[in-house]
Amino acid sequence: MISMQYDRIAKCEREEPYVTDPVRPNIGAEFRRRRLGHFRDAPAYARYRQIYDRAMAGLPPYDGFQDVPTGFGTVRAYRFGADGADAGTPLLLLPGRTASTPMWAPNLAGLRARGRAVYAIDLLGEPGLSVQSRPFANAADHGVWLAELLTGLGLARTHLLGVSIGGWTAFRLAMHAPEKVTSLSLLDPACLFGRITWKAVAVSLGTVGPLPEPWRMRLLSWISGGADASGDEPVAALISAGMRDFAAFLPPPTYPSDDEVAAVDVPTLAVIAGRSIIHHPGRAAERARRLLAQGVVELWPDASHALNGEFPERVAARVLDFVDRLDADDALHGRH
Repeated sequence: MISMQYDRIAKCEREEPYVTDPVRPNIGAEFRRRRLGHFRDAPAYARYRQIYDRAMAGLPPYDGFQDVPTGFGTVRAYRFGADGADAGTPLLLLPGRTASTPMWAPNLAGLRARGRAVYAIDLLGEPGLSVQSRPFANAADHGVWLAELLTGLGLARTHLLGVSIGGWTAFRLAMHAPEKVTSLSLLDPACLFGRITWKAVAVSLGTVGPLPEPWRMRLLSWISGGADASGDEPVAALISAGMRDFAAFLPPPTYPSDDEVAAVDVPTLAVIAGRSIIHHPGRAAERARRLLAQGVVELWPDASHALNGEFPERVAARVLDFVDRLDADDALHGRH
């Protein structure tokens, strides 16, 4: 049934672009009063959507998409690859802040290479095609809507791969509903194993508001270790457009205590970027090694916070080796 829905909706979207989206985006000041993520006005949405579609065109073709209702809004989820019991436990991708699904352009081909179904979502309350309908009261709400998303997708359990704030969000799900999580793969997660640095705060403050576009791009390049952040690079252009055209109302990501981290008894691959400005990499890696109950912690000294784009082949191989081993072990012991 889900596959039929995906195929039917995807066919409509490809024939007629975003005007046929079944969920209307939040646009305008009325959503500010309700403290819901929204596009500032209709021209802002039109600009953003044009850039989003251009960035999506750089991804491998998706097999379908679904807009999944949750208690906090409707989440846009794309499916890439197999959709069957013999494909193994699916892998769900969570992007970084303001990035949405197109940020996985360097990674999707590699992550699909072994036949596993891969889902990618736009985070709720962030720029993208997910549409928020209820304000977030606190950080714990992110674990709630993500659990509801998995139920709506018909996924009893899943492997999760998250970068930056997407890694933090994946960990919130493991705190809230660990029975839904087969494993976590976290790429330089923000505000999880190390506290946010003043450099990251400076970038966060500098990339919102009426900042000239060249300055915004320069800040994005800085946080990404010098990566290309020009307007000609589709994902960088999309992130910049989201910062300019979208207003978010997100509670600050809560830094989990030692006891909270240690209580998450889920197999976890934590990759810390040695050149990250989000946290102090060595301290973050040490805390992860000390606290994770089933942790595999790696410090990649040559990587920046944008490591998924810097090392796509390395990321895909490491993540797939990790999840394949877990699936094989589950099959050997009859666990599903």
